[in-house]
Amino acid sequence: MTEETTYRYFKRDISWLSFNFRVLMEAADKSLPVSERINFIAIYTSNLEEFYRIRVAEHKAASASRRQIDESVEEANSLIDDITREVDRQLEFRVKVFEHEILPALEAEKVVFCQDSEVRDCHRKFVNSCFNDEIFPYLQPVPLDKGNINVFLRGNRLYMALRMHKRLADGGIAPRPVYYMMKMPYTHVPRFIELPPSNGMRFVMFMEDIIKACVGKMFPGYIVECGYCFKISRDADLLVDESVAGSEMVNELRSQLKKRKMGAVCRFVYDRHMPHSMLEHLVAMFGIKPDELVQGDKHLNLEDLSRFPRQGLQSVEATRPKPFHLRRMVVCHSVLDCIRQGDVMLHYPYHSFEHFLDFLAEASTDPMVSDIMVTQYRVAEDSAVISALQAAARNGKNVTVFVELKARFDEENNITSSEMLRQAGVDIIPCIPGLKVHAKVALVLRRAAGGAGGDGYAYIGTGNFNEKTAKQYADCGLFTADPAIVGDLRKLFALLKGEVSDPVFDKLLVTRFNLLPTLKAMIEHEKDLVRSGRRGRIVLKMNAIQDEAMIDELYRASEAGVEIDLIVRGICCLVPGQPYSRNIRVTRIVDTFLEHARVWYFGNDGQPRMFIGSPDWMKRNLYKRIEAVVPVEDEAVKDELATMLSIQLADNVKGCFVDEHLDNVRKPQDGGRRVRAQYAFYDYLKSRNG
Repeated sequence: MTEETTYRYFKRDISWLSFNFRVLMEAADKSLPVSERINFIAIYTSNLEEFYRIRVAEHKAASASRRQIDESVEEANSLIDDITREVDRQLEFRVKVFEHEILPALEAEKVVFCQDSEVRDCHRKFVNSCFNDEIFPYLQPVPLDKGNINVFLRGNRLYMALRMHKRLADGGIAPRPVYYMMKMPYTHVPRFIELPPSNGMRFVMFMEDIIKACVGKMFPGYIVECGYCFKISRDADLLVDESVAGSEMVNELRSQLKKRKMGAVCRFVYDRHMPHSMLEHLVAMFGIKPDELVQGDKHLNLEDLSRFPRQGLQSVEATRPKPFHLRRMVVCHSVLDCIRQGDVMLHYPYHSFEHFLDFLAEASTDPMVSDIMVTQYRVAEDSAVISALQAAARNGKNVTVFVELKARFDEENNITSSEMLRQAGVDIIPCIPGLKVHAKVALVLRRAAGGAGGDGYAYIGTGNFNEKTAKQYADCGLFTADPAIVGDLRKLFALLKGEVSDPVFDKLLVTRFNLLPTLKAMIEHEKDLVRSGRRGRIVLKMNAIQDEAMIDELYRASEAGVEIDLIVRGICCLVPGQPYSRNIRVTRIVDTFLEHARVWYFGNDGQPRMFIGSPDWMKRNLYKRIEAVVPVEDEAVKDELATMLSIQLADNVKGCFVDEHLDNVRKPQDGGRRVRAQYAFYDYLKSRNG
């Protein structure tokens, strides 16, 4: 037996559930304002819905042999069972936190969040009027009769099932129940309805509870016995033909997007209080399989809590870090001149994304700029980035944009934005068959005043060119005028255009070319340092690490004595706390902003080598995508990044260790010293902005 066969790995999806539970832990944090805790319930629930629509749907397709993936039927069934057990455990915790902690905390702030259909006398008139005038016109009851069922259940839409009995002419009640269902009309009526205040208290009620309180009016001649909500999740993955590109890919995606709403059922979620007989009736009506049943809360679709009315509630907005402008870029008369003077690192959301927009705006109007090239993965709706690129094209610049049409859940938006850019005269590079381009890069080329030569300005980042997520995601991006990096980006865009097939990059690390060999060589170098009696040190900050080959590299480095710290927000398949991982620690940070940056540190015997870029260590990133990583060589910028990593490793407020059981273990606050990394790093950046 070889050494490698003894290594262990966490299952990818169980590890992801560990991360999502860490999100749920924030909802239980009593030091946070209750409005923020409510928001974390919403985030947790939204994350879980997408997880079922993509990951669980894939395993169910494998289980039913509907889709060919690297997973046997037995493996798929076993994993689905593991997922179900863990989700059940987490949902029990969510119910406890929401009902026994958050609701009382709301009442302490004079907000009563009503959780049932019992209506107080002081609200009865309002509730009846609200139902009659605002809700009733949009309700369409459908009988649930095996001989008369013609209903398509849409994914993630809330439905209410009703059980009732007919009144007989003799005054009795028919023993056989009748079932109806209704779709909740959230497109017309808010999910949360504020009732008139009373005795200094505000009252908020779920719309479906108002319906339950008044639904008897809709069925004269019947006694409505009970009503419970349910929903389904549908497979949302798009099975596109990866061999096509350009207009064929656009047509393929448009066709598949229409089918997304028709995806196979991957879970049926129901109110945990629903009578078994009613559940059996629904299962029979809609052909639900036993392994698709998931017991839910009394109120489903709690991702809607992101829209809970927060007027009067304590908020974190006053203390939340606000984006600020980098003084160095403000005092300089030109963004391009500032970059030419030296590398500039931006840290979002602490620094303003306006600096990147200013970069594009200046390039679009500078008469000496000839070319602008950008990759697009996920852009905001009504994107300022798209507007700037359109303006540049109209100003006569050669604007080239690679649009990754296959970015999940952004396919439609990317198709629309690519068409807008093309109409403005932008040269659109179509997506590459069999590959996704996930690199976050931009390049501006400028002619020299004398007409010969010229210079260039490069940007390589960890996050999308999206001004909205730049206020929520913690990312970083490097501006540089380094001729070698500018030249490498020219080669990368030539590769995307199909002009070259085997470029040689000088400094840029690009997946499928030089990234993996370089990473392995740097890990080996740290091992060699330990063998020679010196210190080996690696710090890797990423969203996810899954690839077993690279995990094995870290295991072997740990066995050699290299000290390794991983700062991994999400999936981490590496198992700490084992003999072969005794020198590896895994830290997870969940806080105000979504940690999204990828930053790599190799100690190199006191002369650190540092990198930022777009890839996580997932199989898809390392082998099936084009990703770009840039070395950070400016000493001041390296010091800034090293300080960020140091602060994050010291976080004992929002930082947890991930242990060998995938538990999120709070870090000790030795000596009472509290470090909250996102806020501490913000203060550090502000202090350097003099």
